[in-house]
Amino acid sequence: MNAGRDRNGNERGGDAEPTAAVPRDLAPVDEVLHTPEVRQLLTRFPHALVVEATRTVLDRLRREILAGGREVRSHDVTAERMAPWVAALVEESARPSLRRVINALGVVGHTNLGRSVLADEAVRAVAAAAAFYSDIEFDLPSGARGSRQVHVHDILCTLAGAEDALVVNNNAAAILLALAATSRGGEVLVSRGQLVEIGDGFRIPDILRESGADLVEVGTTNRTYLRDFEAARTERTRAVLRVHTSNYRIVGFAGEPSLSELAGLAHDHDAMLIDDLGSGALIGDPGGSAGLALLAEEPSLRDSVAAGADVVTFSGDKLLGGPQAGIAVGRAATIEAMRRHPLARAVRIDKLGIAALDATLRLYLDPEQAMRRVPTLAMLAATQDEVADRAVRLGEAVRAAARGLVATGSRGGQVAAAGAGGDVDTGIDAQWPSADDLEVVPSVARAGAGSLPVTDVPSAALAVRPPDGDAQRLADALRLGEPAVLARVQGGRLLLDLRAVRDEEVDDLAAALLRALT
Repeated sequence: MNAGRDRNGNERGGDAEPTAAVPRDLAPVDEVLHTPEVRQLLTRFPHALVVEATRTVLDRLRREILAGGREVRSHDVTAERMAPWVAALVEESARPSLRRVINALGVVGHTNLGRSVLADEAVRAVAAAAAFYSDIEFDLPSGARGSRQVHVHDILCTLAGAEDALVVNNNAAAILLALAATSRGGEVLVSRGQLVEIGDGFRIPDILRESGADLVEVGTTNRTYLRDFEAARTERTRAVLRVHTSNYRIVGFAGEPSLSELAGLAHDHDAMLIDDLGSGALIGDPGGSAGLALLAEEPSLRDSVAAGADVVTFSGDKLLGGPQAGIAVGRAATIEAMRRHPLARAVRIDKLGIAALDATLRLYLDPEQAMRRVPTLAMLAATQDEVADRAVRLGEAVRAAARGLVATGSRGGQVAAAGAGGDVDTGIDAQWPSADDLEVVPSVARAGAGSLPVTDVPSAALAVRPPDGDAQRLADALRLGEPAVLARVQGGRLLLDLRAVRDEEVDDLAAALLRALT
């Protein structure tokens, strides 16, 4: 075999052992760019991107050679050997960072996965708002400038039974704005048991501090009486803040004043009552035909308004099932003060959020429709039998796909599948899966996003015992696949909880599982 000459013109024997590479052995950029694989890349991607990726690969190899931590052989630095690395880097660079994930964890409103999946109506509204101009801040009848708030104002007032409404970009911003508009320079009374951390390290005391108000802790962690608020009140008291402990519960010997009692105390002394509901459930009648029994422990938005709260805030992307938003409803004078505060501009919601929220809220005009059409509600309301049926369908799809891999029969105890280059060893035993390898088992799901923290939601999962017995390896492969799949590992098996997997995702999940297995 004739190996030709190296870059320095020296003749190399075909069977000679490759030597350790030195920096001058690295193929130049132009040589890499002229390889067939990289030339093909140049037909699909910008020239500058491919060149940058080539230089990055070369720089990385140069650093490894100079560092000496890993020996780089001379045959590793040819243009042909570097071309696949360049291709991989270009493909990775061009792939969108935000990737689709199939949520088989059993956590419906998973904060790290974007919380709520939007209803189809909301998705279409977002697409229209993104693709075309809209009257987001333009009053078409008068031809004058308008307010983005008008698109959701009336429907929010109707659903909440409130005088006025305002929407900002998230609930923490809504609380901050309410406190800044009503209590800056004064004191805010809060029960010690409600000094919560709302996520990502942000805490109620921190938000209070940024609003310009002083925190006054009232009562004890587990019990706070109305007399504690009376004793803590001073001439500087501007507001009483109630924070719903949506992401934890204090149980046992515990108690706190009712919201109507706090409203009476605040209003008797010219102070405001601000009620942070956190999750904010619009459907909470467990006895109604559209009711969701597990929402019974969530405080009702309409009840908070009726009890006399001046401002009630909650999130748009938790139990409401809409986009990220901070919603404030309540008395007209207080909401108007928030609307006129300079901070309102800094925390305003964008046009895509308005479009999605408007479409989501309109579904709630018919609670029965909301239960069917809002994915968060539909996922939580599905019976355990309905979720189990979905798990059965997934198992059947995986079994059928595994049998379909037997394209050329068994080879060496492994199923062989025809590929572009001939038979491919899939790594799946011909006897897989047995009944124990794929089994539908009971599971426990969660509402997620800091909602219903002590409520177990009965669910069902497909338990998978992979052919190699390594459930963690399978979970890792699923997580790195396309689409990515997140699942739990328990008792040596992979658990795919179907509570948050939609019907239309079952086939995609089965295909992803087969790819990870093979």
